Amino acid sequence: MSPLKLVIIAILLYLGYRLLISDWKKKRRKRDDEESPKESKLEDDQVEDVLVEDPVCHKLVPRRQAIRLKQKGRQDYVYFCSEECCNKFSQTGEQE
Repeated sequence: MSPLKLVIIAILLYLGYRLLISDWKKKRRKRDDEESPKESKLEDDQVEDVLVEDPVCHKLVPRRQAIRLKQKGRQDYVYFCSEECCNKFSQTGEQE
């Protein structure tokens, strides 16, 4: 066999190997995704939880745990770390 034929055969074997491996990885990834939908849902929930700043004491609080107050004339909420800070904000009538 000539060296050129050996090189061509080696290249074809390598390409075949790469095709088989990539197909196997795709099937495995698809199977893993189907088996663990709870993990991906958990990751989505973690991304949604954002820290918000209390305008009174300037503490950072997870938005899900914060006390919300909707002000007149505003479409979004103001978030607080506690009822005490919310009451202080309401009494003083601060505006951001």
